[in-house]
Amino acid sequence: MADSNEMTINLLVLGRTQTGKSAAGNSLLGSSDFKSHLSPSSVTTCCSLGRSCRISGIIRRNGCELALRVRVLDTPSYPHSGLSKEQVKDTVRSALAHHFGEEGLHLALLVLRADLPLCPDESDHTIQFIQELLGPTWKDFTAVLLTHADKAEEAGFSEEAYLHSASSTLLSLLSSVQHKYIFLDNQKSIIKEERAIVLRKLLNFIRQNNYQVLLLKHSKE
Repeated sequence: MADSNEMTINLLVLGRTQTGKSAAGNSLLGSSDFKSHLSPSSVTTCCSLGRSCRISGIIRRNGCELALRVRVLDTPSYPHSGLSKEQVKDTVRSALAHHFGEEGLHLALLVLRADLPLCPDESDHTIQFIQELLGPTWKDFTAVLLTHADKAEEAGFSEEAYLHSASSTLLSLLSSVQHKYIFLDNQKSIIKEERAIVLRKLLNFIRQNNYQVLLLKHSKE
């Protein structure tokens, strides 16, 4: 936020293998920075930072339009087919400190598939991982990104109907992060209009958190 006519938001994407984590990052950036394809093993093995161009028409403050820049840190999945939990955690912590150490993190996006049920064990492991990574205030800085929403829609579920039928495990997770969630249509998310809607929702979450950032320093202990 150094330039008074420009705002930068720092985002972290987290999730299991094949949830569409890297594809979601590409959608937010409006690019194809991150490698994303179907694979029998975890595709992402290290963290990488993607940067958007200046985006206009998304945010106004004090009656003036600001240009928006989005920075997205893509991460290895957890569980990972080739890395241990500690290896993934150390990799992400190091990358957070390197890329966002000065400005801080605005939001971590937990990527889940809308077309697959969230089981209690999976949720517990995921929450524990995020807690260990982000610390005790993780709920304030975490939002849920439900990918493959187009498949849920094809099955006849509107967003309202989907949440009405969702498992108590998913509803509990959404409640814990103050209902910060976004449905992402994997077929349409790269379209400019869809991207603008998603970015405005993310900015609203950040605004609700009073534009606070989470500062994370890498520990070598």
